[in-house]
Amino acid sequence: MDVSLIISNILNPPVLFFFLGMMAVFVQSDLEIPAPIPKLFSLYLLFAIGFKGGVELVKSGITQDVMLTLAASVLMACFVPLYTFFILKIKLGNYDAAAIAATYGSISAVTFITASAFLTDLGIDFDGFMVAALALMESPAIIVGLILVNLFAANREQDLEWSEVLKEAFLNSSVFLLVGSLLIGVLTGEHGWEVLEPFTQGLFYGVLTFFLLDMGLVAARRIKDLQKTGVFLVGFAILIPIVNAGIGLGIAKLIGMSVGNALLYSVLCASASYIAVPAAMRMTVPEANPSLYVSTALAVTFPFNIIVGIPLYLAGIEFLWS
Repeated sequence: MDVSLIISNILNPPVLFFFLGMMAVFVQSDLEIPAPIPKLFSLYLLFAIGFKGGVELVKSGITQDVMLTLAASVLMACFVPLYTFFILKIKLGNYDAAAIAATYGSISAVTFITASAFLTDLGIDFDGFMVAALALMESPAIIVGLILVNLFAANREQDLEWSEVLKEAFLNSSVFLLVGSLLIGVLTGEHGWEVLEPFTQGLFYGVLTFFLLDMGLVAARRIKDLQKTGVFLVGFAILIPIVNAGIGLGIAKLIGMSVGNALLYSVLCASASYIAVPAAMRMTVPEANPSLYVSTALAVTFPFNIIVGIPLYLAGIEFLWS
């Protein structure tokens, strides 16, 4: 692996500000970002990436490559929680295993956006329809996780309200805004892009940087929760993303994705949700321990992916594609 890729990634302003946020917690600084601001910035990032993806989807059209990529995305979103559930059951109960499996079957939009910025810095092209893959991969893992709970937690007293489950899975704020922005991008096309470009493109990198500063603060505060997870889950949170990325790269190579698309797909496969799935699991599987599935995704997998994982997966792509 080319170490210069890791160094180049670490020296990106967004990643450096992520480190700065973590450092602020470690040295007990009083640095604090008011709660509404990170929420606003997360909504902005979803809006901007979704709108751009819709505009790019108009340019590329609905081709065989697009359909194969979207099908492969749904496949991985269903497969990952199934196989990781049985690995997790070695050490954990059914509820915790299902909740963590669903977390790792879903995706992190911020990791995807960070990988997009990394590709842009390197001058590597990728297609806007990958945003549709991002949208499709968020919800299926929630459904699979709840099916696993129903199948293996035989003595469960609480019955699932499937209408609420489906609403949380497909109409949560991140999915709704991402898909809505994508559709508006499709409808308005190039004209819409010209009108909104100063907002969706000009501010994007700065907002991502500031958002990752806040993510550094949040991730560092979650590190203490890792004491409850043990070595098994910390190892899981590092090794499973690498395995999932490897499977993703194999699929990407098989269906002929470009280098840029393959990296984004592998990042989606390797990432874990720390927003949508935890919210759904708290509502539908209260028996699961949130400190396990939130801390592993946010304090281990997220930093690993944005610091080491993204350049590591790109090195794998360059090796396989060569």
